[in-house]
Amino acid sequence: MIPREREEEQTTDEESEEEEQPEDPEQALAEVREKTEEYLANWQRAQADFVNYRRRSEQEKEELGKFANTQLILSILPVLDDLERAFDSITPEVAELSWVEGIRLIERKLQAGLEAQGVSQIKAMGEPFDPNFHEAAMHGKGEDGMVVQELQKGYMLHDRVIRPARVVVGNGETE
Repeated sequence: MIPREREEEQTTDEESEEEEQPEDPEQALAEVREKTEEYLANWQRAQADFVNYRRRSEQEKEELGKFANTQLILSILPVLDDLERAFDSITPEVAELSWVEGIRLIERKLQAGLEAQGVSQIKAMGEPFDPNFHEAAMHGKGEDGMVVQELQKGYMLHDRVIRPARVVVGNGETE
């Protein structure tokens, strides 16, 4: 036999179910449609959020792949600078020796390899000073705001500056 308390609970549950159901079927249909539209809107928002997340994730992965070698490239650039300084200081008698040509070939291969990875030099000489690409080391005689000397070459990896060009900026004095 069912105790009296349970019978009373069952009666109240049945009564509350009857109270929740509206008497008008059109009103019930309208409420269901409203909830359906709300669920659809929430689903569409979640779907759009997921698409945006996936796109952002793919973009971050692509960027990571593009710039993963930045530290390696930055460690190679001083070697390239040293080779360039060495070639600038070679006397004409030594410049004609075959081993010097061999080292020049190695330098060109190194530059070609870096270019193949997306590294490019920043043009500085004769350009207006741009703090996004140039690092001003000092001022010197020359046209105001123009780069008059390049102390160290700057480089970009794809569209990002990895090392700005160290330059001397003209101060407006004529030579």
